[in-house]
Amino acid sequence: MQKSKTQISDMFNTISNEYDMLNNIITFGQHKKWKSKVYKLAKSQNPKLILDVATGTADIAISLSQIKNCKIIGIDISKKMLSFGQKKIEQLFLNDKIKLETGDVESLKYSDNYFNVVTIGYGVRNFENLELGLMESNRVLKKNGTIIILETSVPQNRFIKIIYNIFSSTIIPFIGKIFSKNPTAYKYLNKSASIFPSGKMFEKILLKVGFRQTQSIELLFGASTIYIAKK
Repeated sequence: MQKSKTQISDMFNTISNEYDMLNNIITFGQHKKWKSKVYKLAKSQNPKLILDVATGTADIAISLSQIKNCKIIGIDISKKMLSFGQKKIEQLFLNDKIKLETGDVESLKYSDNYFNVVTIGYGVRNFENLELGLMESNRVLKKNGTIIILETSVPQNRFIKIIYNIFSSTIIPFIGKIFSKNPTAYKYLNKSASIFPSGKMFEKILLKVGFRQTQSIELLFGASTIYIAKK
């Protein structure tokens, strides 16, 4: 499925004001627990500096701010998503812990071996060039640094997969049509999730671009997955 940075940025700009609400509805609130798992995995690395790619409205960055003596930089290509994230950060008085910046993961401005941890929440399937984005994420990680990726996936269990396909192909677009100013965005999000190379296929891509010690944790019967790898 062809996608460009401009198309992705424009799409998320149009749904920024409803994104958090619909994310809660579509995941039945489970995304909060999954993002908490990302926080716990990151905390176990005792990081001092974390890059949160595709930070969106900054949910993961805010969760990561609980880690003591750690700074977080969140980047996204959607300025309006970042605007909503910045409002949350200011309301929580976290300006000294989190810095949000407009940024493209395929061309990061940071030096080699800069971050202890890179996190990506529901963002890799929107990369225009998946391998380039992952290679850049690898480049800015310190040696033995960790990448933690939360992304949608397709369940492998046949029965669960049927339920998943029905929900994602009918219910999600319906919710988007009812609540969103841009229902086409939810058709895209559904399609991108269905064709993303999840599970072992994605682990192979991580290995290909230079990561090692890959592992995955399935969530909600495989409807989402957390991937962990080392540089």
